Amino acid sequence: MLIDTHVHLLGHRDRPATAANIRLFLAEAARRGLGLIGFSDHEEYLADMRPDLIRAVAREYPELRVLVGVEMEFRPGEEERIRAALGRYDFDFSIGSVHELAGRALDLTPAEAGALGLAPDELYRRYFDCVAQAAASGFFTVLGHIDLVKIFGVRSEAPVEELAAPALDAAASSGVAIELNTNGSAKPVGEWYPSPPLLAAAARRGIPMTTGSDAHEAGRVGREIREASAALRALNVRRAEKFL
Repeated sequence: MLIDTHVHLLGHRDRPATAANIRLFLAEAARRGLGLIGFSDHEEYLADMRPDLIRAVAREYPELRVLVGVEMEFRPGEEERIRAALGRYDFDFSIGSVHELAGRALDLTPAEAGALGLAPDELYRRYFDCVAQAAASGFFTVLGHIDLVKIFGVRSEAPVEELAAPALDAAASSGVAIELNTNGSAKPVGEWYPSPPLLAAAARRGIPMTTGSDAHEAGRVGREIREASAALRALNVRRAEKFL
């Protein structure tokens, strides 16, 4: 079954959660042959989410399994914020992501990320330390785009699978899934998250995985999901049970 568990109905708050907009996303999912779609808007837009409406419109698409989740920003020390947000609705799943370090967004501009003033290996170490804490927190069903740190093409000198080992070990211990996120191919790095070495390292640890497009508009739902699913099958990756 083809699944896309990382879809942003609201985008960056550039459209409302109306029945018409929900239908655009679900129609594209059906057109691409998906069996499951998971809406996971950013936590900043909790007030604009309409889980009941999504579930009501989903009944018009019996060929699709439709889940409602949320993408949460993980920042150490903000566990109460995360707990409160996850309690806002009866979410089917949650994605824990790291988009920033020390208040600097890693995916906004190269200059913003570069303002941290860290050498590549140290940047990666600190990033994966945060991902490891997210994995161990017990809050999340899935870890989102676990090597987002590479988005603008910054590469570590040390093997990335070594720098990421604490995060992968934490995921393996906690049972949290990670996603093969296809959105990286449309970013400057031009590569899915995680990179092939990380994907292989996750597979060796038996970490369950899912697939997500990170679509912020209807036309991108399911993008490269068929190819991503084939990549997971080739590695004999265990699929995350939550989405089976």
